[in-house]
Amino acid sequence: MASIGTSLMLRGLVRSYLLHPSVVVIRLLSSVGMEDMGLSLSRSPLERLHFDNVVLKKLPVDASEDPGVRTVRAACFSLVKPQPLTKPRFVAVSDEALALLGLNGEEVLNDVLGPEYLSGSKVMPGSQPAAHCYCGHQFGQFAGQLGDGAACYLGEVKVPDGQSAELLRENPSGRWEIQVKGAGLTPYSRQADGRKVLRSSIREFLCSEAIFSLGVPTTRAGSVVTSDSKVIRDVFYNGNPRHERCSVVLRIAPTFLRFGSFEIFKPADEHTGRQGPSYRHDEIRGQMMDYVIEMFYPEIQQNHPDRVERNVAFFREVMRRTARLVAHWQCIGFCHGVLNTDNMSILGITLDYGPYGFMDRFDPDFICSASDNSGRYSYQAQPAICRWNLVKLAEALAPELPPDRAEAVVDEYMDVYNGFYLGNMRKKLGLLRKEEPEDEMLITDLLQTMHNTGADFTNSFRSLSQIPCPAEGEGEEEEEIVKHATALLLEQCASLEELKAANKPTMDPRELAMLLSMAQSNPSLFQMISDRRTIARQLEKLHKLKDLMDTSQEELRTNQAEEWTLWITSYRKRLARELEGQSLVQEVQEERVRVMDSNNPRVVLRNYIAQNAIEAAEKGDFSEVRRVLKVLQKPFSSQAGLEHPAWLGQGGAEEEQRERDEGEEASTSATRTLVPYDSKPPAWAHEICVT
Repeated sequence: MASIGTSLMLRGLVRSYLLHPSVVVIRLLSSVGMEDMGLSLSRSPLERLHFDNVVLKKLPVDASEDPGVRTVRAACFSLVKPQPLTKPRFVAVSDEALALLGLNGEEVLNDVLGPEYLSGSKVMPGSQPAAHCYCGHQFGQFAGQLGDGAACYLGEVKVPDGQSAELLRENPSGRWEIQVKGAGLTPYSRQADGRKVLRSSIREFLCSEAIFSLGVPTTRAGSVVTSDSKVIRDVFYNGNPRHERCSVVLRIAPTFLRFGSFEIFKPADEHTGRQGPSYRHDEIRGQMMDYVIEMFYPEIQQNHPDRVERNVAFFREVMRRTARLVAHWQCIGFCHGVLNTDNMSILGITLDYGPYGFMDRFDPDFICSASDNSGRYSYQAQPAICRWNLVKLAEALAPELPPDRAEAVVDEYMDVYNGFYLGNMRKKLGLLRKEEPEDEMLITDLLQTMHNTGADFTNSFRSLSQIPCPAEGEGEEEEEIVKHATALLLEQCASLEELKAANKPTMDPRELAMLLSMAQSNPSLFQMISDRRTIARQLEKLHKLKDLMDTSQEELRTNQAEEWTLWITSYRKRLARELEGQSLVQEVQEERVRVMDSNNPRVVLRNYIAQNAIEAAEKGDFSEVRRVLKVLQKPFSSQAGLEHPAWLGQGGAEEEQRERDEGEEASTSATRTLVPYDSKPPAWAHEICVT
């Protein structure tokens, strides 16, 4: 019937054209235009994305489409089918991240198909869902095949017109890879279900955007979607599982290839016996290196016609970017938590946000993940661990990368890292005019003072711009200025009770005594169940706790004031040398404050801020997630009306009363108080455990 109707219509148009040609042309154009306009208006903005999925053309794809978990050989990707969610809906979107794809955040948020497309429940035109195969060293041991167990590659979106030159330098490929994390089973899901829950999805979404706004290279997060689909999770691995909502994060990056991508060719590991699934398929390693260098390091490709020299230059650049990245982390007090080789980006950007944490009270031994019992991935260990991971990458790139050349590059790492670290720290301290050898000791002394006094890392650095440079003829005023600066920093120091709690050993005294005895009597057995670093850390805590038990709050405050006065005096002497030979002293001081306040954030994503937003979202209120996102997108400035959380979670008096009314044991957690986003964390924040 449709074809007959079309034929009759065309005959009528021809007849009409012979009589009134101009009128018919106008009507025909008008008719087609209105029809196209209707289609255009009804289309989702996500259906207009221009996909160009180059990686699936350049690298081998698994021939099997079997949905089951399996070993995937001689392939870098497997095609998959994301599993739909029940009633998906947006929790939040990042306008800034979606703009990378040429999308308007408000349009996406209001698009009825948006939650379905950005959760993988529907597949966008041009998308080719796939999962990436990679391996990894986890906590120092080769784990064999890992891969995207929950993440799903959707494709590569062409960079829209008008993208900034800076972004194009960071992403010369001209495409943004997009992923959904939590879209269901893949061949790499192992014993898991391929799903993510609301709390982990919100944490990844917020931290991806927070880290970017702090000026640190990172993957981005465009949206987080939740649903009525449920999975069971044992949050603290304590035998108390509960149902949680399946949720999905949209992740954006030039590529999600990582160090572990090149470990699929590894022969049997001498310690674990595991080998990469593509062992003996060395030709794929060359293909992958060609792809990565041509797409993401085009200058290296152009400048090095010799293949070996090209590969060495590539590895050196990966080393440099990795050193730059970890220097950024150290300077903002960020701890990644799981720096396995499969969580290290081949582009030197922050990848995979799991049990991360920003330090509150400065502690070089800060461990953000409750699963890291040995402290392998502690704050102070991060630079060395990244170097170790580079060694493993070099091993994975051989023989394309000659081992002797790789070793020489790795030997450069610590100097490169220190250069980035000192450069960042000088900006944080406002040391802009001169680079002096004593600067390194000044920074070391600052961190030691912060550690000794239990000072808040973020807020202490933020306070430093309020310490003025010495003025000519200051005289008697100097003592008052130092006294005022000391009082300012004392506000950020821990109380006696906080320090006692922080230095309470996490190991039972009887267990510690047993291990100490075993270390002497049976060293081999001791090495199997513990390590000397862990024991030393426990003994140090015991020693500090003993000293604190013999100290009063007044004595502690006096000691803290003395330490800060000593450091502030040294700092002001160094600032005085910044002014030597400067005629426009006021301008120099103003520039110093401006640089310091743009390098020392006012607010970071502390665990309690994320937790508060998560608890609100779990009750169906997404406003706090969106509010926190706004705050984190401008971390160096105060925003009127966004100083405090608008939602306060459980744990306060009302919750305790409810538990009593229901005959339950009252919560032992401290009453929750409303504190500004830029304050020291409240007491209840220390009870948060991230695994």
